[in-house]
Amino acid sequence: MPNSVAQNDKEKRKQISVRGIALVENVATVKKTFNRHLHFTLVKDRNVATPRDYYFALAHTVRDHLVSRWIRTQQHYYDKDPKRVYYLSLEYYVGRSLTNTMVNLGIQSEVDEALYQIGLDIEDLEELEQDAGLGNGGLGRLAACFLDSMASLGLAAYGYGLRYDYGIFTQTIKNGWQVEEPDDWLRFGNPWEKSRPEYTLPVQFYGRTIREGGITKWVDSQIIFAMPYDSPVPGYGNNAVNTMRLWSAKAPTSFNLSFFNDGDYIQAVCDRNSAENITRVLYPNDNVTEGKDLRLKQEYFLCAATLQDIIRRFKASKFGCREAVRHDFSHLPDKVAIQLNDTHPALAIPELMRILIDLEGLTWEQAWKITTQTCAYTNHTLLPEALERWPVDRFGVILPRHLEIIYEINFRHLKEVEAKYPGDMDRIRRMSLIEEDGGKRINMGFLCVVGSHAVNGVAKIHSDLLKVTLFKDFYEMTPEKFQNKTNGITPRRWLLLCNPSLSDAIVDKIGNDWISDLSKLRQLEQFINNENFVRSIYKVKQENKMKLAQYIEQHYHVKIDPGAMFDMQVKRIHEYKRQLLNVLHVITLYNRIRRNPNHKCTPRVVMIGGKAAPGYHMAKKIIKLISNVAAVINNDPIVKDRLKLIFLENYRVSLAEKIIPAADLSEQISLAGTEASGTGNMKFMLNGALTVGTLDGANVEMAEEVGMENIFIFGMTVDEVEVLRQKGYNPREFYEKNAELKLALDQIQGGFYSPEDPNLFHDIVDVLINKGDHYMLLADYESFVKAQEKIDHLFNNPMEWTKMAIKNIAASGKFSSDRTIAQYCKDIWNVEPSLSKLPAPFEGRPGTANEGEVEQTKPTKK
Repeated sequence: MPNSVAQNDKEKRKQISVRGIALVENVATVKKTFNRHLHFTLVKDRNVATPRDYYFALAHTVRDHLVSRWIRTQQHYYDKDPKRVYYLSLEYYVGRSLTNTMVNLGIQSEVDEALYQIGLDIEDLEELEQDAGLGNGGLGRLAACFLDSMASLGLAAYGYGLRYDYGIFTQTIKNGWQVEEPDDWLRFGNPWEKSRPEYTLPVQFYGRTIREGGITKWVDSQIIFAMPYDSPVPGYGNNAVNTMRLWSAKAPTSFNLSFFNDGDYIQAVCDRNSAENITRVLYPNDNVTEGKDLRLKQEYFLCAATLQDIIRRFKASKFGCREAVRHDFSHLPDKVAIQLNDTHPALAIPELMRILIDLEGLTWEQAWKITTQTCAYTNHTLLPEALERWPVDRFGVILPRHLEIIYEINFRHLKEVEAKYPGDMDRIRRMSLIEEDGGKRINMGFLCVVGSHAVNGVAKIHSDLLKVTLFKDFYEMTPEKFQNKTNGITPRRWLLLCNPSLSDAIVDKIGNDWISDLSKLRQLEQFINNENFVRSIYKVKQENKMKLAQYIEQHYHVKIDPGAMFDMQVKRIHEYKRQLLNVLHVITLYNRIRRNPNHKCTPRVVMIGGKAAPGYHMAKKIIKLISNVAAVINNDPIVKDRLKLIFLENYRVSLAEKIIPAADLSEQISLAGTEASGTGNMKFMLNGALTVGTLDGANVEMAEEVGMENIFIFGMTVDEVEVLRQKGYNPREFYEKNAELKLALDQIQGGFYSPEDPNLFHDIVDVLINKGDHYMLLADYESFVKAQEKIDHLFNNPMEWTKMAIKNIAASGKFSSDRTIAQYCKDIWNVEPSLSKLPAPFEGRPGTANEGEVEQTKPTKK
């Protein structure tokens, strides 16, 4: 597989400053370990080994460097018994682990050189790793960035989730339509995980409750086992390796004997399979999961297994001791912090209550105090339909005891509401955890707020809006609970790993402290007028664009001009993210070129990528529209290289790592008040793209950090959106009064982009003009087009553009997930980050004579 960019040997072997120099003895060790794994682990020799065998040998070689650190880190936590942080998330969008592990352990140059000497190309092997796509988008990727930061800050932290057999579907585009194919990411095995069958735990479903001797018991339930798989999470340069523990559903070992007596052996085996379906597949949609039994089972399965594990670890506090030594649960909040990533793990609250009351014998009051002091909740969305609600009748069948507990929580909660607001029946109805209208449903968002000591949004504007919209009544009652924690991204993956040339240019000027303290990037501001530095940053961007242009040509068979503006919008396809607004602008540019073919315009390559939930008809229709518009524009001889539109198929973490370093312009164009934060916006900013966006989510804080003159803000503000809604928004008015907008919509309506079926896109236009245009694309269209004209103008001055890009890089320090996690530590978890390194493992390195000998003493200098 040839490399996408030809590099001569000299360049290939150049050891860049961030990676350091490869030591000869370490290179020899890596080669030895690599060959040993090829031989003993994969049972192959060089004559028959495939590229994938080489990848696995490399992954095991790198993992060997983790193992001693991983064991040592866990020993250290048992020794010190710190307060532990448990991050519960139904999604972890990890992507690939190989390069990230090498970067964080600082072994990239040795491995690179060793493979070069063996005659293998490390980049080719890296491409063979399957993405761990256990997430839908932003929420899951945030969880992965948070794990990286927690390890890098030396926290005793654990990520708990589910080990789905199939991750987010693989998207293929056939005839312009999205087609979903299963993501069988485990088919070749996962070298990073270690199964832990000895920690398998039982989880109950169904059954009924009985009272015996004043204690409630959950009986006649169905048992499914949760088996943990541990993956290492290495911190950056601190020898700490934390654990991500993912649960896999396993059927009980015993068969239903009555089936055997009836001779129906096959049925008995099939029943086992249905039990294991709980962790079969990730739900491909983080919005509406109304009344889906399997999703509810997944959520409880995660919470039940995780809480048993947390309690076991809490009790067995002393190092090396499996016996229960701690029984006083009043200390649980001093030793345990549980963070709920959205409402998906909300059942941790009633489950912890069940454990404390039914199994440990605490009173309701004691258990409730402990539960609320231990749990905290992060909200990720302002869209009311995305707050989970479970129908009471189904919930009661699957989790009978938890329904009783939730009713009791609600009863006591409403008594407190009534005490504070006597006679305000409307408020009591609004604040009930059980919604009565249209069938009884449990509002999981409300349960999280009531059962947590802290509730946070993920950007300042989002947290402020939560207090006046979704959780207004709760904020008025307990304002002290509500906080903001603006999201962040890990600079290790999103700059050091994915953009090594830019990392080098930065290190060259300010050293490498920024890798673990991103605020240090501010020091770049002093070089904004240094022409050599500006040219070096410009050169880095051009090289990244050339590399991407070759990738696009190879995979999409579209030739693009690396000198054109690379204009990117990559995120889930959803109406509120307004990919349609982007398309309307592209059509407008196209019409301008057709109207005036000789007019000199700024060349652009517009790339849109993202997946649509399989059941989301409108989102899938938008992908088809993008594909059809692209087919017309890219094949029009009048246009030539001035405009190209590309839909990036199967957008995922590893593709993001390729395209973000090459972006000139980042589109963050949701309607103000709909995007909670966004993190793609931060990744683009950190890699020197300029942003066009609304004052929504984290864009607001990005503008504060970099200055309004260095970001292209357009469109209505949250207040203006509200005023227009109150006044009565009529999208047709905007359609009638703007000739370019009208032309674009008429072309879509009239079948210009779908001659094979002129009615194909009627429903898209209908939603915009006749059905209220809920996300107000037409109202923001004119402002958007004007902002894009300013962008065109600036792009024609590469030095000024690059200076603005440098200002954006310098101002992106706030958006490190290290800063976010440090704030969680201080304000919510009450733990102290540790910047001191753990001692390195002193035993022999993997592949040497005394590897893994823990008793090895530290070598003395001769």
